[in-house]
Formats: sequence, C-alpha cells, structure tokens
Amino acid sequence: MYKHLLSVGGFTLLSRITGFLRDVMLGAILGAGLAADAFVIAFRLPNHFRAIFGEGAFNAAYVPTYSQVLEKGGNAQARQFSSQIFTLLLISQIVLLAVAWMFMPQIVTLLAPGFKDDPEKFALAITLTRITFPYLLMVTLVTLLSGTLNAHRQFAVAAFAPVLLNLAMIGALALAFLFPSAGHAAAAGVLLAGTLELGLLIFAAIKSGVMAKIVRPRFGPNVKRFFTVLGPAVIGSAGVQIAMFADTIIASLLPTGSVSSIYYADRIYQLPIGVIGIAAGTVLLPEMSRRFASGDKDGAFHAQNRTLALTLVLTAPFAVAFLTIPDVIMRGVFLRGQFSADAAMASANVLAAYGFGLMAIVGIRSAVASFQAQGDTKTPMMISLGAVAVNVALKFTLYQSLGAVGLAFATAVGAWVNVILLTVLAIKRGSMYPDGLLGKIAGATVIASVILGLCAVLMEIPLLRLVAKIGHFPFELHLVMMGGIGLAIYAGVLLIMLKAFDVSLASLRRKT
Repeated sequence: MYKHLLSVGGFTLLSRITGFLRDVMLGAILGAGLAADAFVIAFRLPNHFRAIFGEGAFNAAYVPTYSQVLEKGGNAQARQFSSQIFTLLLISQIVLLAVAWMFMPQIVTLLAPGFKDDPEKFALAITLTRITFPYLLMVTLVTLLSGTLNAHRQFAVAAFAPVLLNLAMIGALALAFLFPSAGHAAAAGVLLAGTLELGLLIFAAIKSGVMAKIVRPRFGPNVKRFFTVLGPAVIGSAGVQIAMFADTIIASLLPTGSVSSIYYADRIYQLPIGVIGIAAGTVLLPEMSRRFASGDKDGAFHAQNRTLALTLVLTAPFAVAFLTIPDVIMRGVFLRGQFSADAAMASANVLAAYGFGLMAIVGIRSAVASFQAQGDTKTPMMISLGAVAVNVALKFTLYQSLGAVGLAFATAVGAWVNVILLTVLAIKRGSMYPDGLLGKIAGATVIASVILGLCAVLMEIPLLRLVAKIGHFPFELHLVMMGGIGLAIYAGVLLIMLKAFDVSLASLRRKT
C-alpha cells in the first residue's frame, strides 16, 4: 500500500508543483482585481459541481460497490456494472451542461450576487463560465475511469491526469496575447485540459482492459445498490460544497479582490491537502474496502492507522508554516507583476485562518474511509451536514467584522467539528481502532511541531534582514531559507523523538 501511496503522492506533488507555477502566472498576469475575480468564479463553478457529483460522492459510492462486484463476480460483471454507470453519468452530465449554458446568467447571479453591481465583472464572469463549464462533463467521466483503475490498483495515470490541467492553463496563459484577455486564455486552458484528461484516462482504461462502454441503461441489483449509496454521498458532498458556495457568495459582497484573496490563499492551502490528504484517501478507500470485503478487519485497521500516521507527520509542518509565517509564504510566491504587497498581506491573513483547520481537513478523508469502505455513506453525510451548519452559521456571523478571514476561519472550525465527530463515532462503533504506535507518532509530531513553530517565529526577522542585504529576489530567498531551515529542524527533532519513543520505520510495516 505504501508503494501506491507514494506513487499517488508523487504524481499529486507534481500536480501541485505545476499548479503552483500556474497560479504564479495567474497572479502575475491577472493580479487580484476584477478579471481575477471573474475567472475565479468561472473556474470554481464547474469544480463545485464536480466535487458534488464527481470525485467526492461518486468515489464514495462507486469504488466500494465496484470492488465488491469485482471481488465476488469477476471482471466481466465489474465491467458490465461500470458500463451501466458510465452511460448514466454521461447522459446526466450532457443534460446538466445544456441547462447550465442556457441559464448561466442566473447561475452566476446565484453564486456571486455581488457581481451584479459591476456590469463589466458580471458579463465577464458569464462569458468565462460558459467556456469552462464543459470541463465538468469531461472530468466527471475521468473520475469514473479513475475509480475503475484505482480498484484494480492502478493509481499512477489517474494521479497524473490533473497535471494536464495545469500544463494546459500555463500554455494558454503563455499565449494570452492571442485571446481577448488573459481571463479568456485561462478559461480556454481549462476546457483544453478536460479534453486532454479524458483522452488520457480512456487510453489507460482501454490498455488495461477495463474501459466502460455506452450501453442501454438497466437498473440491476448492483446499479440499484450504487444509487442507494450515492444518494447520501451526494448530500454529504453537497454539504461541503454548500459551505464553499457560501464562501463565494459572501466574498462577492465584499470589496473587489476578496474573491481573489481567498483563491490565492486556498491554492497554497490545497498543496498539502492534495498531496497528502487526497492521496491518502485515494489509496486507503479501495484498500480498506477490499480488506473489509474479504473479512480482514485487522488489516483494514492497520492500513488506516499507518496512513493516518504518515499524513500526520507530513501535514504538521505545513500547518505550522501557515500559522506562523503566512506573510512570508504569500510574498515569496505571488509578490510580482500585478500582484501587490497589499494583495499578498490580504491573502496571508486568509491563509493563517485556513491553517488552523489544515490537520482536520487532511484527516477527514482517512476518517471517512472507516464508514465508506463498509458501504455506509449515511453516517458521514449526517456528520458533514452538521459540520456545514456550524461552518455556514459562523461565516454569516464573522464576514462583516473579519471579511475574507472570517470565511476561512469558519471553514477551519467546521472541519474540526467534522473530523472529531467522525473519529469519535467510528471508534465507538468499532470501525476505527487507533493503536499505540499511532499515539507515539502523534506525540513525536506534536513536540517537533511546537519546536518548529518557535524557531519559525524567532528566525523570521533575522533572516529577512540577511536576505535584504543580498538584494536580489529577497522575498523568494526569504521563503526558501525559512523552508529549508524549518524542514531540517522539524525532521531532526521528529527523528530524535521517534527514537526516544522506540518507533522505527520497520515497525510501520505489517507483520504477517
């Protein structure tokens, strides 16, 4: 499992690196003003729907069901099942696309009501969203094919596919002079990316012999079981997206640049979530599903505990950095071109608020697997809706006094409510069994994180004075030096504490 986890994590890291370069170009070319706000809406809208009907809900229902069909009925029945779902998914997405195109002004008004006060921004957001929305259809089919390949323990291609989004947008931005605006170029890059991702996954599925076909829809037992699980999963995923919709809606009511500030902070925030959290969830769900289906409950718990330990160790230094040096991060990454110092500080404040909830956000994917791997999507749904209620209520309470920072902080609080309830209930039901080794690793990580945080606060000003004397690329150099020294401190303290707690790398492997 670790091999697959590292494979997914490696390609996801590549995706985040290229995504980082993409966002640096967006920041330099679009800045954090009117055009950037319009593109963020155009980019977020199909991604909101994708998260509701695609990756989140679909994987929660499809992967365990497909794994069970494959385990009990073999490849032929599994392929028949995937073809039925593929066909139904394609039909539903074509209908959704047609409706969205026709009613795009109303949809943009619903998502960003504050844009109505600025006709230029509103018109641009409608145009760009019409360009980007077909991405939803293509990436939803990509999600199905990715889930099929993952169930067959083929993770690499699906993990690589998002890289194409970043490369396509980078290429389009480089040719922005050929488009009416840089916003149009970025939107065209999104559309191109969907085409490339779908082509890649179709090729991989055909090569592996698991490509779904367009067939006449039939609601057999497996398809009915899929939809029985999908319903609660959609509601659960929609709950998270409702909170994100609330972010976008409320931010559109704030001064111009607020939507962009949240976007740029979120892009940094999503780096550890994507590389660590999503990679862990992608590998852990089919692994636990397979083990539960075969009756290996202890093996499922072991896989979950080792995944939780690894994600905890890898996520902690990001959380410390976001909380202690968000200004260093945002200046070093984005402060150039059209992205001003004021925009960097605004985004830094949002990043710090997000950082409070980072550990919870990353942990949710592993905690949810306790339920989803056994076909239970109702419990995570109810917990998610409860957490979203807390989240949205806080957003409306805090946005007037704290602005975009209040929206991010509410997201963090909601994430902690979600993961704590999931963990407590999973342990109570016997669906999660944290072991002593996980506790030791958590203790070592906490000590290393506290020391890292103290060092980051003490190092920031002296290093800033040092790089100021050098003169060239001071903000970038400051970030690199802080990151390098911080990594060495964290790794060193962590290794010392693990040794003190008698934890070795060999102990992370399952003894059979």
